[in-house]
Amino acid sequence: MPLTLLPLTDEAGKLIAPEWLPRLLPVHRQLREKLPSEADAYHARLAAVFASGGRLTLAVDGETVKGLALWRILENTYEGRRLYVDDLVTDAACRSQGVGKALIGWLEAAARQHSCAVLALDSGTQRTQAHRFYFREGFVIPSFCFRKTLV
Repeated sequence: MPLTLLPLTDEAGKLIAPEWLPRLLPVHRQLREKLPSEADAYHARLAAVFASGGRLTLAVDGETVKGLALWRILENTYEGRRLYVDDLVTDAACRSQGVGKALIGWLEAAARQHSCAVLALDSGTQRTQAHRFYFREGFVIPSFCFRKTLV
């Protein structure tokens, strides 16, 4: 079955296909293991992200979630309008099968549709395989990202 890219939220960040959430959670936790494993807590966490501008797109094969992109549109002083990807994950069982590439292509098209000058994401320093993928897809490292944990 061919891969389908499915927006799970509308332009306002409202969830339009909640039936996918139970199938999404195991894939999402492959990247973000600290996400709640209990379905109601996970749904509440996503609702808070959507309320702050987050949007969600799935890569599915039939009824199976193969990957996802959690993203938002931001505006800043140094780049202007940007599409920022919070989370990009492909199910470990189907990596190197074009799922990530399809999601990046979809995100690029969405960025252009929303008049964004930049498609951006952060990636942990330990994720070297993901970095090779991002470089192949034309991403560059323009700066360091500094953080100070407060809690």
